[in-house]
Amino acid sequence: ASKQARSEEVIMETEAKVKEPEALCENVGKGDAELSETVYQTDNAGESSSTQEPAVSNGDDSDEGKEMVDLKIIWNKNKYDLKIPLDGTGAKLKERIHSLTGLPPAMQKVMYKGLLPEDKTLREIKVTNGAKIMVVGSTINDVLAVNTPKEVIQQEVKAEENKKEPLCRQKQHRKVLDKGKPDDIMPSLKGTKERLPTVPLAGMYNKSGGKVRLTFKLEQDQLWIGTKERTEKIPMGSIKHVVTEPIEGHEDYHMMAFQLGPTEASQYWIYWVPIQFVDAIKDTVLGKWQYF
Repeated sequence: ASKQARSEEVIMETEAKVKEPEALCENVGKGDAELSETVYQTDNAGESSSTQEPAVSNGDDSDEGKEMVDLKIIWNKNKYDLKIPLDGTGAKLKERIHSLTGLPPAMQKVMYKGLLPEDKTLREIKVTNGAKIMVVGSTINDVLAVNTPKEVIQQEVKAEENKKEPLCRQKQHRKVLDKGKPDDIMPSLKGTKERLPTVPLAGMYNKSGGKVRLTFKLEQDQLWIGTKERTEKIPMGSIKHVVTEPIEGHEDYHMMAFQLGPTEASQYWIYWVPIQFVDAIKDTVLGKWQYF
């Protein structure tokens, strides 16, 4: 009898022990429920905050309510229509051109009355509705195929220039400069930098002392050098370097050479270029390319 009683006690203890985990399970269940409730609340909170955030950022990126301008982008004989905020910068325009053409901003030479500045807004540079924006640029593969980057040639020419006496004292230049300033030359504006003039830049001399005018044909990416006898149409991409130096005694005018071949012998000299256009001419002809 005592054995039977003991075995009953053992069975009861075992049952009690079996029941304990059930109680634990119940607690775990409760914990899960509380946990999932907390997660649910967090999710809701996250959801409500995430629905608010895009509303804010969309407000920033949206063109709604902004003054827009319609542009015609011309690149590689293709034309694209683009609507863009008038207060967007040149850099922003390059990004949009990238998405239209696949041409990276660093490879773009964007023209509107000269090289388009990246830091100014379209309003500041007086871009109007229906304006044609010329884009010149090659793919990275084309650029890599170029044997001698313009930067390298420019550095070499600069080093050579530094070794020599001022250009305007050299005999070949003196004979033109000694003729004096042309009567019909455009006035110079010292201390200011201007964009390319919309009319041909006229009244200057070439190395033979004949009158010469420069016309920037941005649509064709060409520089036209016109004399009384003929007009040379030069692709801007073929101009390897631009040499420029102030004329002694008339520092508000420069003498300038376009290097059309690999050596200095191919330089085409022009005298009495008004100082305010010097940087615009160099930027437009050479562009601000980046080589990868």
